[in-house]
Amino acid sequence: MNFVKTTWVAGAAAVSLGLASATIAQADPLASPAMTPPLSSNTSPTSFDTGLGKIYVGGQLTGLGFSQSNPIPGDKKSRLDVSNAQLEFQKTDGVFQFYVQGGLYSTPSLGTPYFKATDLPGLSYKAIPVAYVKIAPNANFNVMAGKLPTLIGAEYTFTFQNMNIARGLLWNQEPAISRGVQANITNGPWAISLALTDGYYSNRFTTGSALVAYTVSKTDTLAFAATGQFKKTSKAGFATPVAQNNGDMFNLIWTHTEGDLMIVPYLQYGHTPKDTKVGLPASGSTFGAAVLGKYNFTPMFSLAGRAEYTSSSGDQSLLYGPKSKAMSLTVTPTWQFKTFFIRGELNYTKLDSAAPGAGFGSTGNKDTQSRAMVETGFLF
Repeated sequence: MNFVKTTWVAGAAAVSLGLASATIAQADPLASPAMTPPLSSNTSPTSFDTGLGKIYVGGQLTGLGFSQSNPIPGDKKSRLDVSNAQLEFQKTDGVFQFYVQGGLYSTPSLGTPYFKATDLPGLSYKAIPVAYVKIAPNANFNVMAGKLPTLIGAEYTFTFQNMNIARGLLWNQEPAISRGVQANITNGPWAISLALTDGYYSNRFTTGSALVAYTVSKTDTLAFAATGQFKKTSKAGFATPVAQNNGDMFNLIWTHTEGDLMIVPYLQYGHTPKDTKVGLPASGSTFGAAVLGKYNFTPMFSLAGRAEYTSSSGDQSLLYGPKSKAMSLTVTPTWQFKTFFIRGELNYTKLDSAAPGAGFGSTGNKDTQSRAMVETGFLF
């Protein structure tokens, strides 16, 4: 987002100038970047007392490897790569706050080819994927402007933020990072966020999004998320699929946490209307359902899993061709000791009614893919 770029650059410059005379301290755990258990961020992040106030510094240095069957054309059967080499700088108190996250990253997901961490930033969200300023006049209201995490879906963008190493089939349909403005309000059990953004990183600020969450009890939260377009656009790119960027999407997400158990079932519905002016000769819809969960066997060892099903209707190709379907199963054991972790993963994806050439394998005509993955590193 161009109008905020100069803001976070000025903030980062002020941080670097302040570090020369900074005092290093240990701080409380931070809410950003958001993370879903079982992985947890550094419980004693580093902070610097500067002329701007207290600045927190954290980051991730992680790598992954995997082997897969039936690689998609252009992909490889096995890889070793960096999954995250990122730093975060943030100010979390006072009326003026900011957050800047930058570095290398990869975003492996099921049923899609893998892009290396040295290539993906240039193709998608650049070296600074998330950066925003926040104006917080009180504890119950704030406004953010910049490159923002999406309000849509139950999974986050980067590997270290999630239960599983690879994102799922439903995540593939959702926006990940958008440029725009977002307002957040909390009142008792209610939390509401409203945003005006560029949707799937289109640089066309015609997308409205909302997230409404209600804390039902100390163990349960129910959330509804929606995103839709005010104006159609033919803009297309690596992170901007024309069909999804011109469509609407809705989620219903339930989160249950009780002791060592966490379970997150959610539903997804998406619709793209016909609009020949932007290159959409037909309409199409998708429906998906998923259950994510994890159980901690010990304070250091846990097991996470995910099961998904998604289908498309209409004549627009939104999955693996018109009227195609897909399902997946994922299992991820994780061991973490302080800032170090290692986890493995087995996942399986099955397609149904995929269009010729739109599936797996060298010719795109295979309907299954399996992956064995491992990720390890430090969350500091």
